[in-house]
Amino acid sequence: MSIVLRTIEFLGLSLWLGSDVFLSFVVAPAAFRILASRDQAGAMVGFGLWWMHMIGVVCGIAILLARLARTRTFASMATPAALCVVLMILLTVVSQHAVSPKMAALRVQMGSIQATAADSPLLAEFGRLHRMSVTLESGVLLAGLAAMYFMVKDLAS
Repeated sequence: MSIVLRTIEFLGLSLWLGSDVFLSFVVAPAAFRILASRDQAGAMVGFGLWWMHMIGVVCGIAILLARLARTRTFASMATPAALCVVLMILLTVVSQHAVSPKMAALRVQMGSIQATAADSPLLAEFGRLHRMSVTLESGVLLAGLAAMYFMVKDLAS
């Protein structure tokens, strides 16, 4: 049973990291390169981001529950790998529930990001929130890579 639970931990983290890398480095750049407008590309990436966040939180919870079931001790939640996963969940929740809704509201106010004047305060605020979103997603990715390192290191011990 221990092997199955450890597999769930690795699978959950791999799915989460893979979806983050795929959305960030394949889907988003392609959407802005291929689609007819920046507004369409932004809508597509926003849709993908929502799903990635939901998948990430589910994977994070599954990782922590599998770890708890495998180790049968709450002390395993204080290990570096588990703390990295908790950090990933927190960053994802902040991005999804604090940053993304504000960006969506600004999109509605502007009507079209592409047609909004470059000196618009709404566009400036959108840019600030976008940078915050990218920073949060980068944090998720880095924490995920650290979690993977610690999980592999635990196997070697």
